[in-house]
Amino acid sequence: MTRIAVDAFGGDYAPEQIVEGALLAAELEDVSILLTGDEGRLKPLVSGKAGSNRIEIVHAPEVVEMDDEPVAAVRAKRDSSLVKGAQLVRQGEADALVSAGNTGATLAAALFNIGRIKGVERPAISTIMPTAAGFSLVLDVGANADCRPSQLVQFAHMGSIYASEVLKVHNPRVGLLNVSHEPGKGNQLAKEVYTLLQDTSLNFVGNVEGREVPSGNVDVIVCDGFVGNIVLKFAEGLGATLLGMIKEEAQRNLVRTAGALLMKPGFRQIKKRMDPNEYGGAPLLGIDGVVIIAHGGSNAKAIYNAIRVAREGVQNNYVQIIAEKMAR
Repeated sequence: MTRIAVDAFGGDYAPEQIVEGALLAAELEDVSILLTGDEGRLKPLVSGKAGSNRIEIVHAPEVVEMDDEPVAAVRAKRDSSLVKGAQLVRQGEADALVSAGNTGATLAAALFNIGRIKGVERPAISTIMPTAAGFSLVLDVGANADCRPSQLVQFAHMGSIYASEVLKVHNPRVGLLNVSHEPGKGNQLAKEVYTLLQDTSLNFVGNVEGREVPSGNVDVIVCDGFVGNIVLKFAEGLGATLLGMIKEEAQRNLVRTAGALLMKPGFRQIKKRMDPNEYGGAPLLGIDGVVIIAHGGSNAKAIYNAIRVAREGVQNNYVQIIAEKMAR
């Protein structure tokens, strides 16, 4: 069984949606859930439900709030649902941690309690972005606002390993997010990273411009967390806006409404491909354990998928593979 600790009080819709998602995931063939949080509040939500026989509640009375200062909160709230989940991974009682709570605090809890893979300077948050060709893995998308060139090179290695081992992409194409294709363009960081990536064994295909991200021409896109987080949130906002505009235009007259009804299955499929809840969560690569950061607005479906992503990460043993390859 893959044992996954789930922070029941992390996220905008905790604990109800978190518990519902955990119950759905508990029905997977080889998963058991350690639900961390206030036992008094969690028991009524779990008892008697389908899947409850594979859920164990681990009492943790404190909560790290979304607006808490990450490091201070993790240090002060040692009995929080988030910290308890990270401790379970460190102690070997859980194989992975899933949280939709405070992203900075999840990063801090993972660093303090689980630690980094030896040789990794900084962990990176990686996320799958839907593209015309399927998807691309983008990292970092928020863990490190400022990076050294060596750290971006490490992100490239870790992203390539994850894409290969978990996403099953053969010989992943790695691109560096930049303002131009030309090697000499961009800021000093981008120019230095380009040179370093050329000298690696990675399948480095060069610079990738922002407009090319949705095309899916590369499998792994590397950038610092400041730029990556802007790209991620812009993509989320643009997707929601475009879908809203299409819906508005489709309702302007009867002819358009009739046409929209004929296209409804196609629109539904596009919406599904762009829905972040379908992708579950973002692996925190570089931590010496599987940690999945789910969106703060995650519903039950998103939590289910985040747990599924955690299970796949454990079963594909990507942490050990990253550790072995980074050591070399």
